[in-house]
Amino acid sequence: MDFDFSENQTDLSDLAKTIFSDLSTSDRVAEIEKTDQRFDKNLWEALSDSGLLGITIPESYGGLGLGMVELSLVLEQQGRRVAPVPLFATSILGSWAIAQYGKNPQKEHWLREVCAGNQILTGAWTPQTNSTSLIAENDGNRWRVTGEKLAVPACNISNAVLVPVTIDENQRVAIISLEKKGVQNKIVETTNLELYGNLAFDAVELSEEDLLDEKGEIIFHEVSQRAKVGICAMVLGCCEEALTMTAQHVSEREQFGRPLSTNQGVALQAADAHIDIDGIKVTQLQAAWQIDEGLECSKAVSVAKWWASEAGQRIVVATQHLHGGTGADTTHPIHRYFLWVIQLADTLDGAGKSLNALGKLITEEALNKNI
Repeated sequence: MDFDFSENQTDLSDLAKTIFSDLSTSDRVAEIEKTDQRFDKNLWEALSDSGLLGITIPESYGGLGLGMVELSLVLEQQGRRVAPVPLFATSILGSWAIAQYGKNPQKEHWLREVCAGNQILTGAWTPQTNSTSLIAENDGNRWRVTGEKLAVPACNISNAVLVPVTIDENQRVAIISLEKKGVQNKIVETTNLELYGNLAFDAVELSEEDLLDEKGEIIFHEVSQRAKVGICAMVLGCCEEALTMTAQHVSEREQFGRPLSTNQGVALQAADAHIDIDGIKVTQLQAAWQIDEGLECSKAVSVAKWWASEAGQRIVVATQHLHGGTGADTTHPIHRYFLWVIQLADTLDGAGKSLNALGKLITEEALNKNI
């Protein structure tokens, strides 16, 4: 079997690597961290100009019409540069569901604008954001939605949010503009210094035109699976770059007249991190491939998320430790990779919950075979 990437996939990864490496340098990321929005507009425009904002959006709406494997390759490069752009939020939490289950007017309105870089989308899909349900009360031909969603990514710069809503005891998904009357958006800072939003909805008016077509449970499941795989891709990129930086540091830094890399304890930690990275990579790509092939991917996604959460944290703890006192200096970029992975590891289930989910799936499968 041929496990190599296709020529188009390799070209796409190389393009993303060039854009992120050139525009999202360590100095540039540090500069953006000091701004109010924490958003690199120049990088966002470059991603738009290259077509990378529309990877999974159909070609008929201005996108590239590609799959989860291709999006993963781009998210991996974003992780390598810890680039401050809402690619994950817009591409997975927002536009994917509209592309798959939106009405034609919704697709025309949102998808082309996303590809052009003019609209930013997000979604309230994580367990944290589901702390309370949004309940819609009938108001003639419309509904009024009340409730709250916490820790919604990129809410400080997004134009609209996709949220699960309970309507007449049925789950639906709504596209709600953050400028709508009754929407309150309280911005909060996260572990990795990104800005999220705690959203409160007070009798926000909705119509059928604001709702996606499919049942909310189906959309929620499919978006959640893709979001977990996207998170794994970003963790992979973060860990790869953190280990690369660490290898350079221990090769150049000397103690007692010799490089740190010549010490066996240092070499063993770096070797373990390298093996862990391989584990994250193969499981993440396996899950992404299964999604693109339309296969049942729940087990593969749980395995990938466990590796990203468990091994990812192990890697960045080791790379931070191997930097010694330099790792405690926030003018050095290594700490950003630590913070990103620590946050991503517990987003949409940490290692423990992923392992529990996998065990439940295996048990249910065995029980069904015995019935």
